[in-house]
Amino acid sequence: MKKEPVTVFLILVNALVFLVVEFTGGSGDTLHMLQCGAAYTPSILDGEYFRIFTCMFLHFGAKHLGNNMLVLFVLGGRMERTVGRIRYLLIYLLGGMGGNILCLLLEMRSGDFAVSAGASGAVFAVMGAMIYAVIRGKGHVEDLSTRQVLIMAAFSLYFGFTSEGVDNAAHVGGLICGFILAVLLYHPGKYERQNPDQVCL
Repeated sequence: MKKEPVTVFLILVNALVFLVVEFTGGSGDTLHMLQCGAAYTPSILDGEYFRIFTCMFLHFGAKHLGNNMLVLFVLGGRMERTVGRIRYLLIYLLGGMGGNILCLLLEMRSGDFAVSAGASGAVFAVMGAMIYAVIRGKGHVEDLSTRQVLIMAAFSLYFGFTSEGVDNAAHVGGLICGFILAVLLYHPGKYERQNPDQVCL
């Protein structure tokens, strides 16, 4: 826990928000979720831009929460130790919002609006960043190989596209944004040359 405080913090915040939502109206109640900050394109276009951020901490049911937090637990700690706490947090938050923005743009184009919530866009951003990290790590990040990460990403995307009620645009958008953010933020060779005895935050 001491080595990955951001991951632990994010999991606890998601769990706490879920409990609050459950006890104040239920995470399965679409209207209540909307009131709590879930994403809804007409509301966002009406000026409620905060929903692009707040929806990342809301989940429709315990299973939805559990699935996202499990993947975050598996990948998050490794990613945090690899890129540092601040960069990891930026990848999680900005990548998640990037996925939500892609979903917003696609819904604006199609006119098919739905109330959406979940940390999966942010989790996929971490996954996308991990793909870049294993490439830079010559095929490995700690005990994860390029093959393992790619299989995990492919399986997660496949599961999303073959399931109902899944925001696949946020998944794909998060994955792409996470990869791009890692390219911009993670330069291990540079850090090692400049600060060989320091740990990046």
